[in-house]
Amino acid sequence: MADIKSETQALFDQGLNLRREVLGTEYVDGSLARANDFMMAFQHITTEWCWGYTWGRPGLEKKTRSMLNLAMLTALNRPAEIKLHVKGALNNGVTVEEIKEILLQATVYCGIPAGLDAFKVANQVLEEEGAFKEQQA
Repeated sequence: MADIKSETQALFDQGLNLRREVLGTEYVDGSLARANDFMMAFQHITTEWCWGYTWGRPGLEKKTRSMLNLAMLTALNRPAEIKLHVKGALNNGVTVEEIKEILLQATVYCGIPAGLDAFKVANQVLEEEGAFKEQQA
């Protein structure tokens, strides 16, 4: 049983570091701080399995994982998560042009309504982050 606990703790620790790196320490620590006992179960599974196990695997670079997330979140029509992951994608080196191309590709396969929501929220984040100014420089 101790091995399972230590493995789970290792996944959590690795996931927490990756989450902070990609999404920002302020966002991640705020999510953890706001979590009550009920929501902490979700925080643990997200941090351990999504971030520790999946994002922590060596098979893909973080940039590629971010690109995949943007496409999948568009397919699922999850604007709140797209907003979060556009910031993460920028942190992982995905360019504005690449984000645009990902969303165009996803729009064709997922439909105009999903693509429209993705473009709107991505545009908002890119403006807030000053990404368009960086592109023009």
